[in-house]
Amino acid sequence: MTVFHAARALLPSGWARDVTITADAAGTIAAATPGTAPPEGAARLPGHVIPGVPNIHSHAFQRAMAGAAERRSPAGQDSFWTWRETMYRFVARLTPDDAEAVAAQLHVECLEHGFTHLAEFHYLHHRPDGTPYADRAEMALRHLAAARETGIGLTLLPSLYRHGGIFGAEPGPGQRPFLNDLDGFEAILARCAAAMRDLPHARLGIAPHSLRAVTPAMLAHFADHPGPIHIHAAEQPREVEECLAATRARPVEWLLANAPVDARWCVIHATHLTEAESRGLARSGAVAGLCPTTEASLGDGTFDLPTFAGAGGAIAIGTDSHVGTAPREELRQLEFSQRLRLLSRSVAADGASPHPGRALLDAVLQGGARAAGAPLGTIAPGARCDLVELDDAHPTLVPHAGDALLDAWVFSGQSSPVRTTVVAGEALVSEGRHRARDAVAARFRAALRRLAA
Repeated sequence: MTVFHAARALLPSGWARDVTITADAAGTIAAATPGTAPPEGAARLPGHVIPGVPNIHSHAFQRAMAGAAERRSPAGQDSFWTWRETMYRFVARLTPDDAEAVAAQLHVECLEHGFTHLAEFHYLHHRPDGTPYADRAEMALRHLAAARETGIGLTLLPSLYRHGGIFGAEPGPGQRPFLNDLDGFEAILARCAAAMRDLPHARLGIAPHSLRAVTPAMLAHFADHPGPIHIHAAEQPREVEECLAATRARPVEWLLANAPVDARWCVIHATHLTEAESRGLARSGAVAGLCPTTEASLGDGTFDLPTFAGAGGAIAIGTDSHVGTAPREELRQLEFSQRLRLLSRSVAADGASPHPGRALLDAVLQGGARAAGAPLGTIAPGARCDLVELDDAHPTLVPHAGDALLDAWVFSGQSSPVRTTVVAGEALVSEGRHRARDAVAARFRAALRRLAA
């Protein structure tokens, strides 16, 4: 048993004082009892303690190119599509050792900012010319190795990517490292499942990349998969236009009519939806996986949060290309994007939950747990003991408490007030520093220097 004592903790019933949190040997919460004196030997958490936040969309390798794809191209009119060409050139230099070093650095940064679980949407499978490594799952296994070192929870989502457009267009040369047929993809899944048996806090799902990359027959092949199932959809207007031209339906419209979309599914971005699509996706039980800092960076557009949330839709957040690596950055950008679009404030809040920081955190904890396929997002018996302690003496948070402190965490300051991060009952971050920060950062710097040479 591991025991923590939190001065204040966000329980399912709300904020509580003097909470003793007990985790069993498997890292699962056995009890969370408020109004208690600190037990002898308990690890003290004197700040505000919230559940660890799930990060439900990551392409870890892109952490190494964050900030390096901003220069205007000679032709101008830059967009997601011109950024994608830069990404293709970058992956042509990336080795498995580089990929592991970059993933570990990302994990450390996420943990230090309050993410405790990462859903890795993994499509970089092969060598630059498309030739598989001797172990076809080599690149996927490097994510597992990084998670072993850093301690982050992981949902590994090998991505099926076969084509270059809707439906069945031939891929371009830059996409060769991503490509698999069904047999090759099934081999990767089987290898990953075997390799994850000694990682109790890891989950395996699948990620048909997008309607641009798989066919209806490929989607149907995985109709009975128990989940999680993640897919990119409606990120860009051009994608919507191409889908309409090929199918006479918009991407999410097509998915709702032709795929068994339900609570197993996480639809990533879902940026360009009609109101009917928003309501339909909400009714399906699928989670909308939002990546606000990446969507802003790429000029994707703005998700219609009021319509989707008003229909009862579930949301989660991810850091995607990792121009941001903190929950507060994603939540802030999500709310601020709505304010700019609607010329209004506190869009995520309502009469029942008047603090937008708390309203957004509650939403992404619940939706994130579903999208990750793991028992996360709450401090309650049966959940994994993932805890984040916010230092309420930090300049960003003084003199706030409770929901007002969450508003201050999300909407003010730049430096991180996260003092402690616990995953499955184990403190990985203390005094704001991950225990392996220095060694991981040294390998990351070496990888970047090699990639830039």
